[in-house]
Amino acid sequence: MMTKAREILILMSIVYGQIDALNGDHVLKATRRTLIGGLVAQHLLAPVFAAEEELDVYFGVGCFWHVQHEMAMAEKNILGRSDMELTATAGYAGGLSTGKDPSRPGKSLVCYHNLQRIADYGSLGHAEAVRVKVPASTVPEFTKEYAKLFDKQGDRPDKGDRGLEYRSVIGLPGGQSSPFYNQVKEILQDAKGLNLMTGKGNDPDTLGKKNVWLYDTNSFPLYQAEVYHQMHDGFFPGENYPSEYNALNKKLFEAGRFVDTGCPDII
Repeated sequence: MMTKAREILILMSIVYGQIDALNGDHVLKATRRTLIGGLVAQHLLAPVFAAEEELDVYFGVGCFWHVQHEMAMAEKNILGRSDMELTATAGYAGGLSTGKDPSRPGKSLVCYHNLQRIADYGSLGHAEAVRVKVPASTVPEFTKEYAKLFDKQGDRPDKGDRGLEYRSVIGLPGGQSSPFYNQVKEILQDAKGLNLMTGKGNDPDTLGKKNVWLYDTNSFPLYQAEVYHQMHDGFFPGENYPSEYNALNKKLFEAGRFVDTGCPDII
């Protein structure tokens, strides 16, 4: 059995390009990607991250279905999380108003477009976004993954969706006062020429502007979207995700990760 020390030695050798991978006198039949994904994410990184403060942050760029899938994959690749450990949650954020749930006094309500016109997120000024709960030190890594979701022109791919509901947004605890503000701003600028702008709530669409609205999650939290929106396929070619991914909708709801929002829903 390979010891933890041996795993670390192998990882260091891989990182510095000295060997592919060694196990005693034999070369392991594994790629660098396999070793890094297995040894680092599952055995080395997870224990370190477990002791670190975790932050709720959110990202939005157009429809939240594809964004949720990419954030979930980032949780797996960066943090080594299993399916049932995923925190990627589709929701609504950045609006100045919320609706009220008459069946649950004191509970704020933000819903998708619905025939009953109950707490419509667009009318309330919210954008579609995806929240993840991640170790503080990984916020820059998740920001890099977010930047990949923009096209080469620094715009959202789904240009058919128009309106403030689809504006580009980032939510950080503290907003512009976040210790990650400058780093996040630099990553977005360097990756796609994006400008990080401080949002005031109900901000306009960013289509064609190369802007991303920044919100303080303490003032502009994300409200979970309806359960039927969670772990949903995207609508572009190639965004029909594996059935195992779609099935997490029900599994995570039963585990209490996704909850009944009080909005019109199919649960």
